[in-house]
Amino acid sequence: MVDYSKFGPSTGRKGFPRHKEHNSKGTDKNPFAGRNDKSALLERMKKAADKGEQKDD
Repeated sequence: MVDYSKFGPSTGRKGFPRHKEHNSKGTDKNPFAGRNDKSALLERMKKAADKGEQKDD
């Protein structure tokens, strides 16, 4: 008969991370209610495009 208590702790759930990520959803750095502001992204993209056009001239 095999004594399974000698094999050590059982393994965790398959596909489940071993630890929490520092930027996971629901933390202070990345709250659930936080949404990305696309207007700020669009503004940065426009500035980069303008900078690229000026560089070509």
